[in-house]
Amino acid sequence: MTVLTEVLPSATILRRVGYRRRLIVVGLLALVVVASVISIGIGAVQIDLSRILRALTGTGTIADHRIVIGFRLPRILVGLCVGAGLAVSGVILQAVTRNPLASPAVIGVNGGAGLAALLVLSFSSSAAAIWQVPAAAFAGAAVAGGTTYLLSRRDGIVNPGRLALIGVAFGGLSLALIQLIIVTTSFTGDVQAALRWLTGSLWGRTWIHVEQVAPWTLVLIPLAWFLADQLNLLGLGDDVPRALGSRLEALKLGLLAIAVALAGSAVAVGGTIAFVGLLAPHLCRRLVGPGHRLLIPASACIGALLVVVADALGRAILPPAEIPVGLFTAVLGAPYFLLQLRKGLHA
Repeated sequence: MTVLTEVLPSATILRRVGYRRRLIVVGLLALVVVASVISIGIGAVQIDLSRILRALTGTGTIADHRIVIGFRLPRILVGLCVGAGLAVSGVILQAVTRNPLASPAVIGVNGGAGLAALLVLSFSSSAAAIWQVPAAAFAGAAVAGGTTYLLSRRDGIVNPGRLALIGVAFGGLSLALIQLIIVTTSFTGDVQAALRWLTGSLWGRTWIHVEQVAPWTLVLIPLAWFLADQLNLLGLGDDVPRALGSRLEALKLGLLAIAVALAGSAVAVGGTIAFVGLLAPHLCRRLVGPGHRLLIPASACIGALLVVVADALGRAILPPAEIPVGLFTAVLGAPYFLLQLRKGLHA
């Protein structure tokens, strides 16, 4: 009887904690929706909520419909997909490498995508670049992620520490090559577009870009959530998954492929937006704990929220000029990164 009285309150507490954490995820999703609607109205032309709703339902003016549906809605949808993709990619990479500093930038994905995209932007016309840049960036991300994975293998086993170190080295090499191209190349393409893309920006994003990124986001994030229990096991070390019969290296390879594809598709349309893949998982662990069943959707919401809010601020501060999203995420992410280092990364 004594045992039951001790166990039952503990079970009740756990249920309450789980319920609160699920409510937090729902609240984050609602916050993303609210922020997205508000963001639609922000820009050189301010549009209030009633006009936004009329434009979305097809009862507004032609001018409002063109601004809301033609320009701002696809831009915001791209921002949601980019932020969610980078955040969930960071969650997966931190679980696979068991490194709280892991992110798409750490395994060289951002650098590889940026280098490939810059090469296309340097020598392509603007009309061609709208399709060539995302394809090149995605290919660059895949090559970077694959190369980092292969170089980190030893005797058929991927070492998490080697994976992170090789990724950092690959990213540094890519950055050096990017700077070399900028300094020495006579651009035939759009220099401003290249620099804007390297900073990370949603400027000029259209429904074409939504079509390029949304399928990856809508397929791979649910797939990552389906593998949440496997990600939880990886946090216990390599021996536990092996003891439970998991094909560990195949599992890691599959998860890394999902992470690279999410980050590659996000970087392909949004540019090299910094710190979202690092910042969102850390914030969400404080809100919903380390369990990936809630951590993945919460991180997707926080990542989407970071990008959408940063984009809205970039349009609101100096209209009609725009401040790139990547500058805001860097301003937020760098101090948080340093704070985590000072605290010993106990988040």
